[in-house]
Amino acid sequence: MKYRTFILFGAPGSGKGTQGKTLGSIPRFFHCPCGDVFRSIDTRTKVGKAFLEFSGKGQLVPDDITVELWKEAIDAAVDGHKFKPDIDILVLDGIPRNVNQAKIMRELIEVEKVFHLACPDRETLFQRLKKRALKDNRLDDANEEVIHIYETDSKPVLGYYPKDCINVIDAMQPPAKVLFDILASINGIKNESAPARAVAPAAI
Repeated sequence: MKYRTFILFGAPGSGKGTQGKTLGSIPRFFHCPCGDVFRSIDTRTKVGKAFLEFSGKGQLVPDDITVELWKEAIDAAVDGHKFKPDIDILVLDGIPRNVNQAKIMRELIEVEKVFHLACPDRETLFQRLKKRALKDNRLDDANEEVIHIYETDSKPVLGYYPKDCINVIDAMQPPAKVLFDILASINGIKNESAPARAVAPAAI
């Protein structure tokens, strides 16, 4: 069976992890942050060794290995009864990171909604990245290059999924308001309190 899935999508610093963690605390939602999957890899497994072979040399890990690592984490969650795919909705952030990964994963997930956390203000994103780097000791994230990589490699994923499943959320709002807008969309409630300024479709 394909897993019913919501994707939290946006540039680094747009708040995907924050929203995913909150959604994951709500019954019938299972949050799988891809960053946590990579940080807890078992390098004794075949796919773990393959990941280490590339990452250890500073090389880009092939998409099929990345998706296989993600699949192993999901399988383990199912086996451990943490994720019950017959009644839970899978919430992803950090994957798919490019169109090829999205194509590989289409046999595994049924994407019902993509929440595009749009943040067109680069300076705001960069300040958020610096705060996160200091808080979580992720100094490799504290540069604007990760935003550039998002724009060139990841953002095209938005064009892969049907337009009617893309939900643009203004990520420059307070986190509580972002969550409110996400939950309103999930429940099919028209957002009457949306800010007057519209978020352009081409926003980050």
